[in-house]
Amino acid sequence: MFKECHQSAVQRSGGGIFEQEFKVMKRVLLVVFVALSVQAFGQINVPAPSPLSTIEQKVGLTDLSITYSRPGVKGRKIFGDLVPYGELWRWGANASTKFKTSSDITIGGHDVPKGEYALYAIPGKDKWTIVIHTNTSHWGTGRSKYKQEEDLVRFEVVPNNAYHSTVETMTFGFSNITSNSCNIEFTWENTQVLIDVKANVDEQVMKEIEMKMKGVTSATYFQAARYYYDNEKDINKAYEWIKLALVDNEKFWMVRLQALIEAKMGNYKDAIKTATHSKELAETAGNKDYVRMNEKSIEEWKAM
Repeated sequence: MFKECHQSAVQRSGGGIFEQEFKVMKRVLLVVFVALSVQAFGQINVPAPSPLSTIEQKVGLTDLSITYSRPGVKGRKIFGDLVPYGELWRWGANASTKFKTSSDITIGGHDVPKGEYALYAIPGKDKWTIVIHTNTSHWGTGRSKYKQEEDLVRFEVVPNNAYHSTVETMTFGFSNITSNSCNIEFTWENTQVLIDVKANVDEQVMKEIEMKMKGVTSATYFQAARYYYDNEKDINKAYEWIKLALVDNEKFWMVRLQALIEAKMGNYKDAIKTATHSKELAETAGNKDYVRMNEKSIEEWKAM
């Protein structure tokens, strides 16, 4: 390419000053090429000061996740200084902290529909305001682009400002997990914040049971009976389903559930008979745990 340009320039000018200009242009292009090469290949990968993290947790039938960047204390005073009191905070570093739920839940007693949200906080010495925001596109708080009317909800929580140990790296987690609830747990420096989360597991399971009963397998009958027994629902319906589950499919753990249901119905005579059968099936299968559980139940029910 340079050769062709050179020949063209020389031909047009007959040499002379145009040839000198071409040589200068050639040197300039070489310098630019070298500079671009250094820029492309001279960059160094270094650790992010506030690394990105995603945590996930299933609560009941709901999938929850939080994605956030994790700054460190690094010898600084955090709350009331680096993070001022009374000001909207992205609740982390870099982009806003994101929260996602796969089904409708409540957070801090407030309804939060299925979807993805930005989590913000307004820290205070004695209370924090938690903000669940519908616009997830902001970098940080979005500054002038932030619109409070896009908040889904705001509510207050009381922080624990005397957390038992100093947490160097800002941390979100899910704690106190049950079949239908948990806490979003935030810790950094010596501050801890807990937020209640509740999933409507009962409604989800009841809908699924209703749907699955239209095309029922033995396992489905068993699962439905187990749920009704565990959650203090219609015990007669649970008994009906466990009897259907056991048609041509007797398993020791399924037979034991029938015994438990019979005992809850106050029918201890049948419960003892059914538990004895479950024990025999468990002995044949070599399951000592179920043998012991049935023996203990039989002893208790004989005293009733």
